Amino acid sequence: MGKIEEGLEILKSMGLPKAQQNERSAMTLLAVVDLPPSADWSLAKKRIIRIHDILTFVEKAYKKKYAENTRETIRRQTLHQFEQAGLVVRNPDDPSRPTNSPNTVYSISDEAVAVIRQYGTASWGKALQGFIGAKGKLAEQYQKRKTALSLTVEVAKAVDIVFSPGKHNELQIKIISEWRPRFCPSAEVVYVGDTAQKFLHVNEKLLEKLNIPMTEHDKLPDVVLFEKGNNRILLIEAVTSHGPISPKRYVELEKTLCKCKLTKVYVSAFPDFHEFKRHIDNVAWETEVWLASNPDHMIHFNGPKFFSAY
Repeated sequence: MGKIEEGLEILKSMGLPKAQQNERSAMTLLAVVDLPPSADWSLAKKRIIRIHDILTFVEKAYKKKYAENTRETIRRQTLHQFEQAGLVVRNPDDPSRPTNSPNTVYSISDEAVAVIRQYGTASWGKALQGFIGAKGKLAEQYQKRKTALSLTVEVAKAVDIVFSPGKHNELQIKIISEWRPRFCPSAEVVYVGDTAQKFLHVNEKLLEKLNIPMTEHDKLPDVVLFEKGNNRILLIEAVTSHGPISPKRYVELEKTLCKCKLTKVYVSAFPDFHEFKRHIDNVAWETEVWLASNPDHMIHFNGPKFFSAY
């Protein structure tokens, strides 16, 4: 492998996220440790370097010319992550220097250069594990952060619920965070299920007030909303593996909710058209369909609502 490919392997092994596993990042690493194509990794150096110096080094040593306006990309999409991962230190000569200072410089960290110098030797594996054990993998940290954020949703003011991972729960989050604001923004969340925890969110007082039997809420769809202004409840089934609001399911829910005198709106939510087409022949009439891939629109299986009889 050439030096750029080796640089990529080092970045991947040290746990940099996928967005930093590219030629730009490999070139930046080589520039920071002052390593031309013919040099061995054991000769990796510590030095202070500006982003302009990185561009100059890459052009001179690797015949790759980056435009000056690439500096911001290198700063935000490479060096920032290098710093988070413990590969580089920003302004080691003057830590008090402002972040946006034109004099900002970078240097490889002591821990990172010690590991990089072992690349290609029998000590590489042990040195790498020591670095990861101390610093952790930034890629894993990013994924955990992304998962935590994407699987958390606010159901009421200052009330968040956290779903277990999975496509079904991701669709439920979209129902609450994307469908509700578009079609019933004032609706209150009454009930939310979860594939790992059936009763993830239950407003028992409101269920009782709406005459929805407490012992029956395990039979409810995945998401139940109450829209006070329109005096109706919205019952939404998230369809990823199990079926939609089918004729059979419709009858069962009508029976379960027979004491609830509010207007009932039944919605089958699908992630996309592909999943919808798999179930289209099992969607009950007098219900609604929503596709998360086309969030601004609804499909109505209830023509009489819009057209009078001919």
